Amino acid sequence: MHSGGVARACRRACRCWLSGYAGPTDGTQQPTDPEHALAREALVDLCRRRHFLSGTPQQLSTAALLSGCHSGFGPLGVELRKNLASQWWSSMVVFREQVFAVDSLHHEPGSSQPRDSAFRVGEKTEASLVWFTPTRTSSQWLDFWLRHRLLWWRKFAVSPSNFSSVDCQDGSGRKGCRLYYSFPWGKEPLETLWDLGEQELLNVYPGDVSAIQGRDGRKNVVPSVLSVNGDLDLGTLAYLYDSFQFTENSFSRKKSLQRKVLKLHPCLAPIKVALDVGKGPTVELRQVCQGLLNELLENGIAVWPGYLETAQSSLEQLYSKYDEMSILFTVLITETTLESGLIQLRSRDTTMKEMMHISRLRDFLVKYLASAGKA
Repeated sequence: MHSGGVARACRRACRCWLSGYAGPTDGTQQPTDPEHALAREALVDLCRRRHFLSGTPQQLSTAALLSGCHSGFGPLGVELRKNLASQWWSSMVVFREQVFAVDSLHHEPGSSQPRDSAFRVGEKTEASLVWFTPTRTSSQWLDFWLRHRLLWWRKFAVSPSNFSSVDCQDGSGRKGCRLYYSFPWGKEPLETLWDLGEQELLNVYPGDVSAIQGRDGRKNVVPSVLSVNGDLDLGTLAYLYDSFQFTENSFSRKKSLQRKVLKLHPCLAPIKVALDVGKGPTVELRQVCQGLLNELLENGIAVWPGYLETAQSSLEQLYSKYDEMSILFTVLITETTLESGLIQLRSRDTTMKEMMHISRLRDFLVKYLASAGKA
């Protein structure tokens, strides 16, 4: 019998009350350090201003964010979650010959429409894998998927050690594992793995056992079921916390001021490059930007058209804005570009600027993103 599985991505409706937050689900205590509270407020404020999250501060409480009962993700948050889901899909489905994909909506029993102002229906984007294996190898496969999933979550993290795993059991004694992210207030489960045994299929398909049997060597056996269930909404929130940093503001005269930056992994960052104009004839510079934007979009590289902005901003203000939007590179088109084809390329992570010929930009970005995906 070949081991194989079904992968599923779905949106789940759930009921929740917004009257308060009882604390982290793993039983750890919420820290009272005011530094944590200030950092959280700064992150939520940034995510609202830069459209990763939508809603008022009151609507973006810790309880609302964890339950899915908030106003939702803004445009950049939607793209971040989409990139996370795409990476999950590639890792669990595309490159696995024995996994069959399913994408569906799932409503939990008891879900309904809001009844009053204190009641909301929350949504969560979940990704799950159902893996079938002979019972004799189920424990090895559980260990395999645990290692795989922990490494996968850590791959995109600035601080991989904040992602951890803990063994667990259900009321029936079935073994499993939970993967956690350490938020400032405590650990929250991002993904759960269970070895459900062969009884799972027997319960779902009672009657003719031969219909659900597979070959294991010379024997016909009912396969064991392993399940992997991940919360991609909470995973998106985890990476926002993981990537949020205060660093020295190298382009401010007031060195006491700190730069806020979201250092999202290149594969997850919603926008890869911003195009802006410096000194020079405005119409001609914008035409160059438009041509460059079309070229990058055709190669699947997400671009922010900063050159279309009507409000005047200094370069320092632009860099601060793009760092908070987690844009990997800023490209500045100037009169020098018209004369010699040189552009200025500024990196989010290093803040270093370098001159590059405009003809090299596309290949540089394609190779950079491909390399980041393999790391």
